Amino acid sequence: MQAGLPGTGVTPQLGGNALLAGVPQVAALAEISTVTLGLLPSASLTCRILLDVLAWARGEVERGAQAVVLTQGTDTLEESAYFFDLLWPFDIPLVMTGAMRSASQPGHDGPANLMAAVQVALAGESHGRGVLVVLNDQIHLAAHVRKTASLAMAAFESPGRGLEGSVVEGQVIYRGPPAPRKVLPLPKHCEQRVALLEACLDADSALLQVIPSLGYEGLVVAGFGAGHVSIAWSQALARIAQDMPVIVATRTGYGPTARATYGFVGAEIDLQSKGVHMGGPLCPRKCRTLLWLLIGLDNQAALADWLAR
Repeated sequence: MQAGLPGTGVTPQLGGNALLAGVPQVAALAEISTVTLGLLPSASLTCRILLDVLAWARGEVERGAQAVVLTQGTDTLEESAYFFDLLWPFDIPLVMTGAMRSASQPGHDGPANLMAAVQVALAGESHGRGVLVVLNDQIHLAAHVRKTASLAMAAFESPGRGLEGSVVEGQVIYRGPPAPRKVLPLPKHCEQRVALLEACLDADSALLQVIPSLGYEGLVVAGFGAGHVSIAWSQALARIAQDMPVIVATRTGYGPTARATYGFVGAEIDLQSKGVHMGGPLCPRKCRTLLWLLIGLDNQAALADWLAR
């Protein structure tokens, strides 16, 4: 991002070559080629665009690239990273990064983040970890990372999990070996729509009840606490779950949904008895990403297994 005319705010303007020019030290680390795939704000990315980016990245690996680094805006970085992670079949890493301060601001973090991302991508210990998110010299796994602050420099965390590793004086240090990974095939179709709604105090169920008639094929609810909704929402979800997969995740930002603790109507025991899936440790946004891909594979039956991982 960079400012244009005074008073107009920052917009995506810097292509791959311009970003790389801001970090001349990278040239000493490896032979690097750059491609500008687009200059969209990340809030306007789509799953179809991400599939096109993935096809490019896979093609680069098949042509001999030893690692791939992607930059994008941070608004949807956690969702893009998880999307790619579910589909990244290679042992070599795909590393994603961005910046919290624009190139027009003093102390902008883009060059340092790009340098760290390249260092992580080149480290042999990064192999087998799937898609990694690198900002502020911190390394996060795609499945766990979340943007937890709107404007702070240290905006990304992995709640309940912690960092996968760090970059210290240019050295990549991991806290442990990579865990086994499981990936999905590419989706067969991309027209599926998955809704995401958030439960809140005294919310009516009018919008919830019309979800099936609007053409959606899946629903994710960001529920209260450990994965709870109101009595009215529980009744509506029971009907919806007969026609499409429904996931209730927690809106709290930390911790998993419960499975067998609360017994009131609208709590997890009641919801599961009505055919609703609990999101476990996955945040609502990543539940939606997973469900979108599984529907695109005509493999909704695998949802419970993926949520239990």
